[in-house]
Amino acid sequence: QVHLVESGGGLVQPGESLRLSCAASGLNFKLYAMNWFRQAPGEQRDLVATITSNGDTTYADSVKDRFTISRNNVRNLVFLQMNSLKPEDTARYYCNVRFRNNDYWGRGTQVIVSS
Repeated sequence: QVHLVESGGGLVQPGESLRLSCAASGLNFKLYAMNWFRQAPGEQRDLVATITSNGDTTYADSVKDRFTISRNNVRNLVFLQMNSLKPEDTARYYCNVRFRNNDYWGRGTQVIVSS
């Protein structure tokens, strides 16, 4: 059973940074692309960043040059370093993996950017 657990969210002021972590289990982690999504209240869940098994990364335009996704294949962790946070980054952030044609999600971690 695939299990994803996010951590690292919190309340920060605009311009500050946060680092989110996602611990994965139940799969051969190094073989799979990992994603971060986010969902603000009343909004759809949007893809923020992806890292492939090869370490290639892609980002939503809204976070490019501010967020960095990375992974540790020894510890089965994926990270999202978020710099220069803006109020519009406020959302619940979810880790995601597509494993055997099924999407798996964690419970998410809340990020609030407010002065």
